[in-house]
Amino acid sequence: MKQSLFDAIGGLPAMQRVHTSFYDKVYAHPWLGQFFVGHDQKIIELRQTQFMAEKMGAKDIYPGKDLDVAHKRMYITEELLLLRQALLREAIEEEGLAADLLTRWLKIDRAFWSKIKNDSLHEFQKTDLKYERPLIVDKPR
Repeated sequence: MKQSLFDAIGGLPAMQRVHTSFYDKVYAHPWLGQFFVGHDQKIIELRQTQFMAEKMGAKDIYPGKDLDVAHKRMYITEELLLLRQALLREAIEEEGLAADLLTRWLKIDRAFWSKIKNDSLHEFQKTDLKYERPLIVDKPR
């Protein structure tokens, strides 16, 4: 039986270290960090770890919201996702994972972009957010 990516990267301890490093970078970033103002970093790290652990083959089931629901009010462009991916790559590389494991991790992560990426501000503004306030963060100059 083929080893899961979750087990191959070193399981929960390795994933937690990567996500701590990753979110340290995200929260410090002048653009990405603005999406997380008012959100406890440890909770965001936990949710990301739970989500990715399930997708990488861990036995535990992700208990959080579906991605499209959790990100519905956020205007997320491909540029933001590419920037996020670069920070995630740095965090994975800092963990010292082999190149093939890094590639597999990023491939799984990227598989969900279509659920949260917005192709145009015009289309995003048509989204029925009910009582939620849209979160549109301008790129810093």
